[in-house]
Amino acid sequence: MQQIIYNFSPSVKESLLFRQNPTADATPQKKSFTVHCSLFIVHCSLFILFSSCGKLGIGDANTRVGSGGITIIETGTLEAINNKLFILPRYSMYWYQMRIIGILENGTMVNEGDSIIQIDPSEVNKMIIERETNLETQMANLEKLQVSQSTQLSELEARIRSEMASFNLKKIELESSLFETERHQAIKKLEFKQAELNLAKEQRKLELAKIIQDNDSKIQQIRIQQIERDLEQFYMILPMLTVRSSVAGVFQRGRSWRTGQNLVLGDQVYTGDSMGNVPELKWMKINTFINENDFLKLQVGQKVNVRLDATPELTFKGEVSYIGKLCRLKEYNSKQKGFDVEVKLLEPDERLKPGMTVSCEFLAN
Repeated sequence: MQQIIYNFSPSVKESLLFRQNPTADATPQKKSFTVHCSLFIVHCSLFILFSSCGKLGIGDANTRVGSGGITIIETGTLEAINNKLFILPRYSMYWYQMRIIGILENGTMVNEGDSIIQIDPSEVNKMIIERETNLETQMANLEKLQVSQSTQLSELEARIRSEMASFNLKKIELESSLFETERHQAIKKLEFKQAELNLAKEQRKLELAKIIQDNDSKIQQIRIQQIERDLEQFYMILPMLTVRSSVAGVFQRGRSWRTGQNLVLGDQVYTGDSMGNVPELKWMKINTFINENDFLKLQVGQKVNVRLDATPELTFKGEVSYIGKLCRLKEYNSKQKGFDVEVKLLEPDERLKPGMTVSCEFLAN
């Protein structure tokens, strides 16, 4: 049998000695002995209770034991499943920042197709006017070029006809010099050869002139086509400056990078900046967190009871739709680790709004 040794306080020892010495004052010693024995029993009971809770794994503040098993309770935030974000795109290479001249109030209910943001079109209209003016100038330059090229070709063709006449004349003179002296024949041969070279030179000039004119015309036409493409793009941008919602929901303004406040009229937004978002309120989800100790107790598709902090008596049905793959700190300065969890609500409800705090009750088998 294992021997148990107790270390009693001096007052308890005196009580034990009193039982051996009945002549001592009995009343205070008995009371002290009774109190110390009671405290000893309470401490032992608490130790056994906490040890049992630790083995069951239910000592956490967010864990509750019921008849159906262990219920894990975590706090989360409501968020719309379909949240349409409106980001300023790069409309073209000419603009990287735009000015807001119209925007809905924060929290305005919108339907699909409603205009929510108006971007200043003045810069686009200014560029359209410049391009249209430039297009007229380039069209006039093309007509001028065509006239100049036609004149040049007429001159070259006239020179070719002249050289052709000179060539034919020299050819006749060469044939007539057959009965002349050798010296005279040699002169006529040289003159004929010179006329032949001059004719070939003028013909070559005409061929090169046509090639050069064709290239010049193509270059000018490319300039015009580029301006026309720019104008087509600019006219397509104009209706895009009126931003319309693609879903029905509640409009939320974006934040200015300069002030950190919600966007207002006159604010400049840059390419890639968020101008606002419209969460669709029909289907909602909850972003929450599960402790690493309870991670293996959850699985995708597991049913969840959801309660709003504003109305805890109401229960909404949900299920686990996603469990994170990476363990992380719950907060930056916290030592608690766990996994991200998403809970999808199974039924729509108008009382559920993005940003509301809820409690998720996971039933762990």
